Amino acid sequence: MAWFYLIIAGLFEMTGVTMINKLHTEKSKTAFVLMTAGFGLSFLFLSLAMETLSMGTAYAVWTGIGAAGGALAGIVWYGEPKSLLRLSCIALIVSAVIGLKLIS
Repeated sequence: MAWFYLIIAGLFEMTGVTMINKLHTEKSKTAFVLMTAGFGLSFLFLSLAMETLSMGTAYAVWTGIGAAGGALAGIVWYGEPKSLLRLSCIALIVSAVIGLKLIS
């Protein structure tokens, strides 16, 4: 169940980061509430995952999901560049997250 919590935490981290960007483009209460809820729920699920998983693994996977997910969200929703090199680097992050899961 800890890995499920960790994935959920990473997805909420992506939500929080995406809403920070939305706040920069349009100042709305909805974006602020979603950002706050995203980060709050992210920390909640991260803490639940860390009841079982080691801190180093949990934190690395959580930040990896957030970083890769945030970069992909920027590409999909905000028109950020999607060069082969950038996508390759995102793939490296995802590979590292999968590697940590396999050795944990």
